[in-house]
Amino acid sequence: MTQSHPRITKAVVPAAGLGTRFLPATKATPKEMLPVVDKPAIQYVVEEAAAAGLDDVLMVTGRNKRPLEDHFDRNYELESALEKKGDAERLAKVQESSDLATIHYVRQGDPRGLGHAVLCAADHVGREPFAVLLGDDLIDPRDPLLQRMIDVQETHGGSVVALMEVAPEQIHLYGCAAVEATADSDVVRVTGLVEKPDAAEAPSSYAIIGRYVLDPGVFDILRTTEPGRGGEIQLTDALQQLAQDESVGGPVHGVVFKGRRYDTGDRGDYLRAIVRLACEREDLGPDFKAWLRRYAAEEM
Repeated sequence: MTQSHPRITKAVVPAAGLGTRFLPATKATPKEMLPVVDKPAIQYVVEEAAAAGLDDVLMVTGRNKRPLEDHFDRNYELESALEKKGDAERLAKVQESSDLATIHYVRQGDPRGLGHAVLCAADHVGREPFAVLLGDDLIDPRDPLLQRMIDVQETHGGSVVALMEVAPEQIHLYGCAAVEATADSDVVRVTGLVEKPDAAEAPSSYAIIGRYVLDPGVFDILRTTEPGRGGEIQLTDALQQLAQDESVGGPVHGVVFKGRRYDTGDRGDYLRAIVRLACEREDLGPDFKAWLRRYAAEEM
């Protein structure tokens, strides 16, 4: 018989990275504020959390991240100007970001890795299960991955990670999970995890992508987790301990995702994400796809 667990209401969004792969654009602009079509990447992430019922969002930020706060705050001067012009459509778009959720901020003083960034959320989260959403992975709203992960956590307890099958030559870019099948075709039991293994040492082809639903017991482990790969405190190392010792924070399950994911983590994938999302838009897609066809034909 399944067991009911507390409803999740809080999301943590680590956003303290320096964005060095996008220099010089990120010298003075946070990478999370780079536009994906006409919205900053971070807004897609907050929209995803809100759509899953997580209306309490904590952003873990760092220096030079003030534009994040400004974006999700009200801009009365701009709103007033648009209202006077009668531009209701743009006014609604401007107000949308400030109405998505209640957003809080905490600074990660030292860039010590994802595990440390999650630990910075401990006081805000308390002893409740919570979600973690990484801004480099944008999940199409037609594929409600986060809601499915929350459902799995509420049924089984413990923690849940998002998994996606990748080619062997790509697995070294991700955390990787050793898994066992369950009664649900899209859910696996995670028995072990390793951060960015070589292809020959990877326990499977299942890569961890940037969505987690975590038991608060992870904080106790992170407080004593030593720096791992890259000299950083790795969330994967803490999840490995949770998978091995259920008494700390329950089991670890994985939801195998086969939907639409837009990777904005490097320049090439960022550009591809913009093209794919622009093509999906009703207001931009038809003309943009026609131009792409002409451009591709000319280049070929």
